[in-house]
Amino acid sequence: MRFSYLKFFILIVMSLFGIWSSMTVLYLYDIMHQPLPFCTLGNQQSTGVVLDCYKVLGSSYANIYGVPLDALAAVWFIINLLLVILVSFASDKVSIKSLRVLFVWRFFGLALVPYLVFLELFVVKSICVYCTIMHIAIIVDFIIVTYLLFYKHNAQLFLKK
Repeated sequence: MRFSYLKFFILIVMSLFGIWSSMTVLYLYDIMHQPLPFCTLGNQQSTGVVLDCYKVLGSSYANIYGVPLDALAAVWFIINLLLVILVSFASDKVSIKSLRVLFVWRFFGLALVPYLVFLELFVVKSICVYCTIMHIAIIVDFIIVTYLLFYKHNAQLFLKK
């Protein structure tokens, strides 16, 4: 294994949290039209930001060309998980290429987080618990992969080959 067990565990757990969060929203909210656990309906009279998943998920920003963002997030996290497994257990050549792809893949995910948080806080004025879990998973994953690629010792292992 090319990662320490702790780093591997954290990367897997972050991907699994992202998959769980996105699939929960996709299944319960989009498919079954059932209430989401841990989501409250915010005070509609409030002028500040409230915890209200339904307001976020029901906004016009929750879909891209009719595809729910939670479905796209589920795909993103599944690909993320597969790349982590490839980096950890594939041949050296595949592992190095997979780590580079993983970094770029996570960079694109990370680039979207500030925009989505901005929409939640300043446009929709509501926070979704599940979206926040996905945002945190993306940020933690990105930090670990960046460390693996650019920390002096790790860079020698992954970038020289």
